[in-house]
Amino acid sequence: MKLPETSMLHSVAIAAIALIIAVTATTPVFAKDTRYIGTIEVIAGDTAPSRATGTVFLDANRNSKMDEGEAGIEGVSVSNGREVTLTDAKGIYRLPIYDDMNLFITKPAGYATPVDEMMVPQFNYIHKIAGSPDLRFGGIEPTGPMPKSVNFPLIEDNSDRDDFECLVFGDAQPHFNMQVSYVRETAGKMLAARDNDDTECLLFTGDIMGDDLSLYPRFKKIIAIGDTPQYYVGGNHDLDFDAKNDAHSLDTFRREWGPEYYSFDIGQVHFVTLDNVRYPCNGIDDHPFCDPAAKPTYNGVIHDRQLKWLSNDLSHVPADRLIVISAHIPFQTFTDNTAAKHQTDNLDALVEILGKRPVLGLSGHTHTTENILIGEHFEGWKENTGVGPAPFHQIVAGALSGSWWSGSLNDDGVPGAPQRLGAPRGFYSLTFSGKDYMDTYRSFTHSHLEQFHISFNSPRYRKWATRLSNFVDAYGNERADILPPVSLNEMGDVNMLTRKDLEGDTWAVINVWNGNRGSKVTLSIDGQEAIEAKRTQQGNGEAKIRSIDVSDPHALFRQLNDTRRAMASATGNDGYEVFRGSIWAGKVGPMDRWLWTDSSSHLWTADLPADLSAGIHRLSVTVRDRHGREFHDAIAFEVVEEIPDMGWQEKFWE
Repeated sequence: MKLPETSMLHSVAIAAIALIIAVTATTPVFAKDTRYIGTIEVIAGDTAPSRATGTVFLDANRNSKMDEGEAGIEGVSVSNGREVTLTDAKGIYRLPIYDDMNLFITKPAGYATPVDEMMVPQFNYIHKIAGSPDLRFGGIEPTGPMPKSVNFPLIEDNSDRDDFECLVFGDAQPHFNMQVSYVRETAGKMLAARDNDDTECLLFTGDIMGDDLSLYPRFKKIIAIGDTPQYYVGGNHDLDFDAKNDAHSLDTFRREWGPEYYSFDIGQVHFVTLDNVRYPCNGIDDHPFCDPAAKPTYNGVIHDRQLKWLSNDLSHVPADRLIVISAHIPFQTFTDNTAAKHQTDNLDALVEILGKRPVLGLSGHTHTTENILIGEHFEGWKENTGVGPAPFHQIVAGALSGSWWSGSLNDDGVPGAPQRLGAPRGFYSLTFSGKDYMDTYRSFTHSHLEQFHISFNSPRYRKWATRLSNFVDAYGNERADILPPVSLNEMGDVNMLTRKDLEGDTWAVINVWNGNRGSKVTLSIDGQEAIEAKRTQQGNGEAKIRSIDVSDPHALFRQLNDTRRAMASATGNDGYEVFRGSIWAGKVGPMDRWLWTDSSSHLWTADLPADLSAGIHRLSVTVRDRHGREFHDAIAFEVVEEIPDMGWQEKFWE
């Protein structure tokens, strides 16, 4: 059987793409087939072959074995992690053998690989002759010599079409079982409740775990409830930290999830996952934190073997095919714009390989949502990635865990954990039509129509937040014996503005969770003429601004009120644990300073008129995204001459 030739890629109008989103809420034309449970076929031999070989075949009876009469499939890409070859007319491939390698296929469009019972695709064979060194979480058992043949089964998949959806999750990063339960109550609950028939893949952009890799099996069971194939990237918290070199640092990840880099096709999209976490980088990369004498740590870089593989992989992909690349560490990031460790060192080498192809880059790591369009630019990018203005569209997908499962519990009993740039915990929906796509951020705790929140930056707020900021700068976050100077009670009604507030400059603040330079934000007060809001960071190469003036009051009110840290009991099981062994307890007041939303790449502001009359007013906000979709919301706020007594009026009862 010959792999069908790729049809010409087509462009779809925005209106047609919007129709796709509407269709995903209805019964699909083609329901995906998730009943193909199986594995690859490994056939042992008496002698070790000189080359890796086998057949990619159509598994007609779905038993994961190449039976007599089952046809090979021509034109499927097969790789050893370096070279890439296409199967011949009989579906046969031959590749060089290395002592430590992943042998895998690129799933072609129109076909499905088997999945295991946890919905993890089975498309690879790990060949590691000597196995892993002695690792805490086991790594990979010795495989011995290469088998006589490794055969890769496929079935035809009529649900694999040009119009489909993938969900993208940033760092789940549970460090212990209670946080795995939070994964169940967020991603698990969401996947169990929604219709996933048109959802062809779940993409996880790394930090699946928070260092304790023994928790992988429980995590798998939770995500499997979505009944959708899952594709994973390894993060800096998915590492075997006791590995002495990078060759073994993701061995446990490989055992559980598959290759650390690979590709697959769905519809007209070529998906690529990359490993850009080098651990340890000490003595290899030229950074002070990678000094041989320093504590073992990681660096964001794509190693040479991977780049060679990617070049070979793309040589078999049409030049106009959309490439979606997932990695853990951002290619570029506003959040850590001047840090080498948290961006991709050799982005310039990746860009050279990609050439002029249409590309979408996905990442995680920073626990923020960032939507970076081509040409956007912030200070530090050129110095730390080799590239200045963004060379392709990039999405930092936020974090399933938000700000590391920190802060007070919400109505679902899960930490609120607003992310560092102010967006709530959530995930991305990518809806594809041919080589076009639409990106939408989805909060776990808000309606899917909600895409932003509104608050006010007033003199009263700035004075209050500055006092807390100065307190944290002076005493840090660990002093339990010194009380903060103010609490949320001093702010009282945050949507009540005084005449003095308005005369002293007060502005509306709109945090557009998926905002970018293509977004337009307007607001109207009491139905009057619309005012266009201004983005606080234009992305024209400027430095990141960090101050109370450009903060997000809505997010800060939550970040500065961590009541869970003050929990105490007779058992001594106080506060809560955030990272491994990091107990946040005995402290009433603000969360750690580095979590505050006092900068953001998706914040818009607009000044309020100083002459607003006293009384109740309506503030209406419209956000138009780069796809032309409009989102609306409104709040009521109050103007008073003076803040009234906000407590019980005892004078009437004396």
